[in-house]
Amino acid sequence: MILKIALFAGLADRIGTSSLNFTYPHDTVTADKLKEALAEEYPSAAQLIAVSFVAINQEYASGNVLITEQDEVALIPPVSGGQPTDEYDENPNIDELYTITTHPISVEEVTRQVITPAHGAALTFTGTTREWTDGRRTVHLEYEAYVPMALAKLRQIGAEIGEQWPGSCCAICHRIGNVGIAEISVVIAVSSPHRDSCYEASRYAIERLKQIVPIWKKEMWEDGSEWKGHGLGPWNPSVPGSFSSESK
Repeated sequence: MILKIALFAGLADRIGTSSLNFTYPHDTVTADKLKEALAEEYPSAAQLIAVSFVAINQEYASGNVLITEQDEVALIPPVSGGQPTDEYDENPNIDELYTITTHPISVEEVTRQVITPAHGAALTFTGTTREWTDGRRTVHLEYEAYVPMALAKLRQIGAEIGEQWPGSCCAICHRIGNVGIAEISVVIAVSSPHRDSCYEASRYAIERLKQIVPIWKKEMWEDGSEWKGHGLGPWNPSVPGSFSSESK
């Protein structure tokens, strides 16, 4: 069978393509076996393949899940964070709670989506590009996303917040492409009936985004560049969100 595999960030750089047609000698293959076969075919990328996750039909897959030629397959390296659910919106609809855009983000518009007469608290987290990191000057950041899956995972975060903090509302907008110094890369707005829930849900949203949403950033320095991924310890996006007021 021939599998079309989407690649991203440093993995696409290492292999030299963002879309790979990979021939496998059988009609099915498990996610783990596919990684082994890819590592053998592309030894220079073997270490990165080993720590990546296979996504099947826009969901993270465990190692024993079977893949067929009909499946949509992507290899997800460690993450940092016409058909509106299938492509990013060049001019995002501000009535959508979860969006990915190439345009500058309006903090006011994202926040407006969660303001409601029933809620007494609203918080907005704004992520921006800092100029200096560990003594190196950043020129700008480049963000890349597996857009349809990223949107699905943003919606999942919203659903999880609704379950853990009933009545809360969340909106998230993430920018991709080039993001300059002091420009906004992500805005997360949360509102709740009471402030305690609002604080907790807001923190949960950004931590969960870093854990499960397939978005990567490339730090462009004066003297080089590097893809940055997940920064929260051992990366396992298949593990359910665990942050709560009890785990603070």
